[in-house]
Amino acid sequence: MAQSTAIQWCDSTENPTMGCSGCELWNAQRQTCYAGVLHRRFGGVSTGFAPSFHDVTAFPDRMLRASRWSDLAGKDRAEKPWLNGLPRLIFVSDMSDALSDSVEFSYLKREIIDVVTSTNGLRHRWLWVTKRPQRMAAFSQWIEMAWPENLWIATSITTQNTTARIKQLLSVGDAKTLRFLSVEPQWEPIRLDDWLPKIDWVIQGGESGSNSHEFHIEWAESMISQCKLHNVPYFLKQLGTNVCWKGKRKTFHHTHAGDWNEWPTNLRIRQLPIPVNRAAILETHLSRGLS
Repeated sequence: MAQSTAIQWCDSTENPTMGCSGCELWNAQRQTCYAGVLHRRFGGVSTGFAPSFHDVTAFPDRMLRASRWSDLAGKDRAEKPWLNGLPRLIFVSDMSDALSDSVEFSYLKREIIDVVTSTNGLRHRWLWVTKRPQRMAAFSQWIEMAWPENLWIATSITTQNTTARIKQLLSVGDAKTLRFLSVEPQWEPIRLDDWLPKIDWVIQGGESGSNSHEFHIEWAESMISQCKLHNVPYFLKQLGTNVCWKGKRKTFHHTHAGDWNEWPTNLRIRQLPIPVNRAAILETHLSRGLS
């Protein structure tokens, strides 16, 4: 929903729907999802939001307009040098889960698949994240066509139990499909050893906002080691609001510890997955020390 964003691992965001039918971050017991919190403030007030977070609402043609944004391939990003040289990375559904049950597959085909495979859409990389990979897998079969190579897919992981979502994610697309995990917000220690050989990228982060779970720096160190062992690119987005190290609380100037200049040097890793046909970009990143 923005041509530029503060989210560290992408250039832009867009939402073909707004709202979500719920998950572990937004239910009767806990309501800490940042998209839900923003809907509580702007839902029913701003025309750009769903009436309420639970009222999943379609916003047709947003993706089409986003496809017309300028091509960033080969361009440097002063604030995000780890993205230098790559096409524009657009996070799809940062304020929604477009795979909520009420969203029809025909709408997703028209608003997402048809757009990312258009002449304009092919210039960008679209990063679609969901907590409902089982619906994404069903949608992948329903479209009866090859999954677009420039549509990267991910599921969100918060606990060891939610790693079960990865099995459904692996059913989406084919051998050319780039799959990644958003381990954010992480609520407990997580092991991904059984899954990493089949995953192309891991993003990790702690929870922000009030009533946030603790994020232990040791969890980041563990995930870095796991990813190195399996040669999976790793990206630490933020440490969150409630950071602990060796059992003690750590404080940072940045509100959710997203400024990596405040981190221990061993945590300053922001790698990107490089598709096979982007080998020249990878070489550039290596020479700049950005990978």
